[in-house]
Amino acid sequence: MEVLSVPIYRCTVKRDIITLLDTKNGQKREVPMNEQVKTALIRVRKHPESAFIFCNIKGKPIHDIRKSFSTALRKSDITNFRFHDLRHTFASQLVMSGVDLNTVRELLGHKDMTMTLRYSHLAQSHKQRAVDILGKRVDTFWALEPKSEKVQKAENLEVSKNQLVT
Repeated sequence: MEVLSVPIYRCTVKRDIITLLDTKNGQKREVPMNEQVKTALIRVRKHPESAFIFCNIKGKPIHDIRKSFSTALRKSDITNFRFHDLRHTFASQLVMSGVDLNTVRELLGHKDMTMTLRYSHLAQSHKQRAVDILGKRVDTFWALEPKSEKVQKAENLEVSKNQLVT
């Protein structure tokens, strides 16, 4: 595995950690990389004379990726999506994968949990699975002993009689 130790725009990558040097709140933050991120960064074609991973043909860092992002969206037929939506997706996928909210908060660099909760949107299918799990637990907890065949037949007969009378 190639070790990355080069600056990306406003951050550095070293020992499988991305260090964000210039964050919105002004504080440096470290975010670990997974294998997919490391592989993607290693595969990026780099300028031979530049320390930057994402740079123009002269080796200067790219400061604004909006044009490239818009092009990628258009070529992929993705509409109604902003670059910032990736943060919401990141947070939501972590939460739905079972990562605790405090860890998500730290990875996003939030000072308090309120902002993290605004970023963490649960998919409808995830909420459905959650209540299904509860239903299974309650179903086994409240399950009654199965009625004997004789008792079930007597109850069915009683119901039939009541329907005839009314």
